[in-house]
Amino acid sequence: MKKIYITVLALSIILLSSCDSGFDELNTSKTGATSLNPALILNNAIINSSPHTGQLNWELGIVQQLISPNTGVLEGANFNKNNPNSSVQNWQGYYRNVVKYTSDVITRTAEDPAKSNVMNKARIIHANALMIITDTYGNVPYDEAGKGYIDQNFFPAYTDQQLIYQSIIQDLKAATDALDAGQPVENDVLYNGDIAKWKKFGYSLLLRAGMRLSKVDATLAQSTVAAAFAGGVILDNADNATIRHDGNYINNVGNVLNGTEAANFYLAAPFVDALKANNDPRLSAIAVRYVGANSGPAQVAGVATKAPGDQFGLAMGSTDGEADLAGASLPGGGTRYAFTQLDRTRIAKRTSPMFIVTAAQNNLLLAEARFRGWITAGTAEEYFTDGISAHMDQLASFDPASAVAAGDRDAYVASRVPLFAGNELEEINYEYWIASLLNGQEGWANFRRSGYPVLDVNPFPGRTVDWITRLPYPPSELLVNGENVQAAIADQGPDELDTKVWWDN
Repeated sequence: MKKIYITVLALSIILLSSCDSGFDELNTSKTGATSLNPALILNNAIINSSPHTGQLNWELGIVQQLISPNTGVLEGANFNKNNPNSSVQNWQGYYRNVVKYTSDVITRTAEDPAKSNVMNKARIIHANALMIITDTYGNVPYDEAGKGYIDQNFFPAYTDQQLIYQSIIQDLKAATDALDAGQPVENDVLYNGDIAKWKKFGYSLLLRAGMRLSKVDATLAQSTVAAAFAGGVILDNADNATIRHDGNYINNVGNVLNGTEAANFYLAAPFVDALKANNDPRLSAIAVRYVGANSGPAQVAGVATKAPGDQFGLAMGSTDGEADLAGASLPGGGTRYAFTQLDRTRIAKRTSPMFIVTAAQNNLLLAEARFRGWITAGTAEEYFTDGISAHMDQLASFDPASAVAAGDRDAYVASRVPLFAGNELEEINYEYWIASLLNGQEGWANFRRSGYPVLDVNPFPGRTVDWITRLPYPPSELLVNGENVQAAIADQGPDELDTKVWWDN
């Protein structure tokens, strides 16, 4: 019996050894990816750089362009009250879906000269995301941003915004300067590997960063703007930094406005009134009103009007009940549903593009820079008129039905010049306000920086602040990374809606 037992045991060991010898090979996928191309990771970061849906609750309402009278999850800029459910969206969206990926790409490619263009594109996208985050919240993780994914640093220190901007400017200039058209093309979803366009994009962000400092550091602002201009910025719509959408990859803002919130957002009265007062042809290109509508289902094509004289924006601070009462006095009657909306069948479709930087914005920034004497080429009025024209022409990219006729465009431009002496900055930044519609993060930042357009305080009686100048830190940060958050609060001021970020002081 002992011999039989030993023989069976030996045979079992032999059989197990034989099976194990091919186990690894048998269980290794022959088709699965073993590593990721950094260029594909970068594309994911680029796509997620598109202006976020949080602007519907916040930035577009703060600058009084688009608001909702609804309470609950939609509360925010419509009532100048904090809503932690939506005020975290820039934080979560850009840290989780952009900075994490750009940090990964930069780490993967740092030691590979053949991938230097991929790395420098990632640095540009990285800087843009962090500029949006710091503009929204103030002091934020910068040097240690994205390190949780790479180094398991889950409690990043916060960096002072002044230092963040110094780093953003240095990083944008170094990364853009280093882009090399002689390297093999790495295709990307933004410019399909066109390095000349990437350079214009990088220098455009540098221009934006420089202008952001106009109130707090004119010397650095001027030198940064001059460097960006010398490098060459986007001045033509063909070079716009555009996130494109189709039936497979949809526009998130358009999806919200064509979905559950289709009947809940309206153009604000200050925005509609301003365009009407100036006979601006863009109003008919972007707006629609459903005459007499008393419900969402009643907002149908048969009662739609795009005529400028038929547009009536919703008053700031209106509750849904107040909006219903006000709607009864509109031509054709109705309730809140009869006020003017951003046209979701044209400019706010699910397939509409979104823009990170445009020729219109750049020309208008250069108009201000030229007025200030920070650049010497061209005239302020030339950049001003080119900026207006570029934005009107840009509208056709949303939908052919949003195109502004050349004659209407030129007539409006002619009505806006010459710039009125002593009022140049207001006129330039008023047009920037319009040109930044649906890029709420940039529109809000420039509104704070420039102080224009001049808007009245939101009259909602229950507002907690007169003006929203930053958004509070996410509750999750206070809970998990509390020590670093409290250090940031001690440095920049209370974690409130009306605490100003550094460059806004």
